[in-house]
Amino acid sequence: MNFSSRLLEQAVDEFGRLPGVGKKTALRLVLHLLKQPDAEVNRFTGALTQLKEQIKYCKFCFNISDQECCEICASAKRDQHTICVVEDTRDVMAIENTNQYQGVYHVLGGLISPMDGVGPADLKIEALVDRLRNTEVKEVILALSATMEGDTTIFYLYRKLKEFSIEISTIARGIAFGGELEYVDEVTLGRSIATRVPYARDGIQQG
Repeated sequence: MNFSSRLLEQAVDEFGRLPGVGKKTALRLVLHLLKQPDAEVNRFTGALTQLKEQIKYCKFCFNISDQECCEICASAKRDQHTICVVEDTRDVMAIENTNQYQGVYHVLGGLISPMDGVGPADLKIEALVDRLRNTEVKEVILALSATMEGDTTIFYLYRKLKEFSIEISTIARGIAFGGELEYVDEVTLGRSIATRVPYARDGIQQG
C-alpha cells in the first residue's frame, strides 16, 4: 500500500495494530478521523488517554472498573457466596447481558496456554485461592471458553480448589467446542449458566 504522507502511513500502522483491523480498515478509520472537526478528534483521543491513565482493576475480582471496587462486587444485591471465574472483562459483560447470574466474578486475565507462553503464574489464580481462604464462598463456577486452553485451565483450577469445602461447577455444554463466551448468544449462554453442572474429579462433567 503506497501512501502519499508519512504521517498518514504512521497513523494507519498504529490502527492496524488493533485486533481484527487490517490495513484497508485502518485506512478507512484514519481518513474518517481526518474529515472530522478538531473537537471530535480531540474528544476521541482524550477518551483513550483518560482510559489508559485512569482505568482501574477491581481489587477483589480484577474486572475493569472506575473505582478500586467494581459496582458488581460493591452491590448488596449480589450473592457474594458464588464466584463465577471468567477469562476477561468481555466474558463478564456477556454473562451480565443474560440477566441469569446474580453472584460475583473473578477475572483470570487469560487462559493457560503453553504454546503462547502463558502459565498459571501469569493469571490471577493465586488471588482466587486467597479469596477463598478469606471469604465464605459456597460455589465456584468455572465459566471458561470451550477450547483446549479453557479446558486445561479448568482442570488446573479444579486441582487447586478441590481442597476447599465448596461446590465446583462448570457451565453446561450448550456451547460448541472451540466457542468463546463473548460470541455465544445471550439465550444459550444464559441457559449454560442456569443449568451448570458439577465438575467431576476426572474432568468429565456430571449430569
